[in-house]
Amino acid sequence: MNVFINKNIPEAGILLLQEKGIHLTINPTENVLSRKEFIKICQENDVLLNVGANNLDEDFFQQCPDLKGIALFSVGFDSVNIASANSRKIPVGNTPDVLSRATSDVAFLLMQSVARKSFYNHKKIINGEWGTFNALENLGQELYGKTLGIFGLGRIGFEMAQKCKAAFGMNIIYHNRSHNENAEKELDAKFVDFETLLSQSDVLSIHSNYSEENNELFNKSTFAKMKRNAIFINTARGKFHNEDDLFYALTNDIIWGAGLDVTNPEPMNHDNLLLSLPNCCIFPHIGSATYQARNAMAICAAQNIIALYENKKMPFCVNEEVY
Repeated sequence: MNVFINKNIPEAGILLLQEKGIHLTINPTENVLSRKEFIKICQENDVLLNVGANNLDEDFFQQCPDLKGIALFSVGFDSVNIASANSRKIPVGNTPDVLSRATSDVAFLLMQSVARKSFYNHKKIINGEWGTFNALENLGQELYGKTLGIFGLGRIGFEMAQKCKAAFGMNIIYHNRSHNENAEKELDAKFVDFETLLSQSDVLSIHSNYSEENNELFNKSTFAKMKRNAIFINTARGKFHNEDDLFYALTNDIIWGAGLDVTNPEPMNHDNLLLSLPNCCIFPHIGSATYQARNAMAICAAQNIIALYENKKMPFCVNEEVY
């Protein structure tokens, strides 16, 4: 079996594949390949281990008719046209569970950073603006007993809710396609409709898988329905929010602040006006950026490929219907 890895991954995954005698072609430069280059190499291999946001659409599958499987170095699979994969009986694997803690840690960090205007105050020191004590200046807000609203209460959302309840005694409400009975039992989480999520959340954190039906769901209209003290957190996908509308909400006292680990578009330009706001904290998509999470992701991806190599079902398959 020949496998193409478009960017390097931790050695833990590479070694597992090599021990099986699987031939690997790894893009050694870390440069982003042009679509033409990317497709050409995929055409020469049996399996793609995809790292990053390549668009694996119908055109991609048409041009790579001999592809036997795709292993994603991510939990999200919105970059893959699953219908196109299904029609060709191509299994697609992801890396669930292993980055739930790391990603929820980032959401938790962003929430606190926004609440206390930490990025803004840090910049004041750098800019030589640390003046004398002012009892009314740069005040943040405390989170004790506040309401955390989660859009998409799955594994990562559960970890976030657990942290918020333990640290701040926050009340948990959530909006899902279905009830999360474990969260309701363990965290006393309350299932609510979307309008209630918007109106009652002091912190609203997105942890849902992205789909086109949710494109820019958080926009001028939805921000207007949120509390004026609300903190908006997005560590899922940047396409969930409209960035111009978020800027308007943040600069017109419609919501308190926002913390983003994902942007729309991504990467964000260095001169984006959101970066200048005192009530906005932004990371460059570092949700899974720990040694533990990235090693575990590499192992999951390798396990998916090894299963394919051994004519077994991928252990972390997102389109099990192909079997």
